[in-house]
Amino acid sequence: MKIISVFGTRPEAIKMAPLVKILEACPDIESHVLVTAQHREMLDQVLNLFYIHPDYDLNIMRHGQTLEGITTAALEGICPILRDQKPDLVLVHGDTTTTFVAALAAFYEHIPCGHVEAGLRTGNKYAPFPEEMNRHLTGALADYHFAPTVIAQENLLREGIDDSRIIVTGNTVIDALLEVVEKPCSLEGLGLDNVNWDKRIILLTCHRRGNWGEPMQEIFSAVREIAERYQDVEIIFPVHKNPIVRNAAQEELGRTASIHLCEPLDYLPFSHLINRSYLVLTDSGGMQEEAPALGKPVLVLRETTERPEAIEAGTALLAGNKKEGVICTTQALLEDCSLYQKMAKAINPYGDGHASQRILESILNNKK
Repeated sequence: MKIISVFGTRPEAIKMAPLVKILEACPDIESHVLVTAQHREMLDQVLNLFYIHPDYDLNIMRHGQTLEGITTAALEGICPILRDQKPDLVLVHGDTTTTFVAALAAFYEHIPCGHVEAGLRTGNKYAPFPEEMNRHLTGALADYHFAPTVIAQENLLREGIDDSRIIVTGNTVIDALLEVVEKPCSLEGLGLDNVNWDKRIILLTCHRRGNWGEPMQEIFSAVREIAERYQDVEIIFPVHKNPIVRNAAQEELGRTASIHLCEPLDYLPFSHLINRSYLVLTDSGGMQEEAPALGKPVLVLRETTERPEAIEAGTALLAGNKKEGVICTTQALLEDCSLYQKMAKAINPYGDGHASQRILESILNNKK
């Protein structure tokens, strides 16, 4: 059975890596990897960490790239490869432009498509943008839906997806994280030499397109005030490569001694940084799944989340993207030990580290 796994960004690569490795090890499967390199450097970090060698690399990333540019370049690159290789199945992940385009290309070539991390929804097509519609469109095109949770499964059923086409697997990111965090790693020489590790570490990530502009300014202003208010706290912010994010971060946060701006980290040191943190502030989707697996409370810097399981399980809180909300929720976790312990000890709803194995078994069963 020939399978082509398609991805293009660092988050996709992290979440697809354990599945790619388990496909490679299966004697009944001829596994191939196609990367669009929608992100280049950040993608390569993960490929190297997991020893993944793409069979096809479109290398589409361009300076100042636009959504329409990514879409057309990826589609024009993927379609000829699928037409030539004629795989039995195309696997895509999550909600990126690469995800949607690969599913569309598979549809054009009459090739079945499996969607890993299927069924996440906010109900607002512009929040997050463009990820919410990428998920919807991929779901409409996919033949097999590997849902990480029961809530994701229920979302798909409400949209008319046949129950026989959906399998609840857990999230593959937990597979990746639990493997990587066991590897030895030093945090020296990564721009963090001035961090006082005896203090409580807040890990910040913020890059979502929906937070660009005023929301990001409000978030960063809140973070600066938190740093100034709590002398026992250090804040680490691996800053996304996007110049919009970098300029805003430098302007608002660059002059505060207890805030440490550093370059984006490889996944190995980043996973260890999560593990050494006291809590996480993030607008990322994956971090809402990863941090709770290591017992770290998450404050979500968005007004909505397509991962309500984390909110319901008590591993995450919606802080929003307004200054007052970010300060209030962070303050509550820093000052209320019982609330902190309740969140830190809540059961992670995103799985047990065996999602990739469940996906493989489903693929093999469908083949029969």
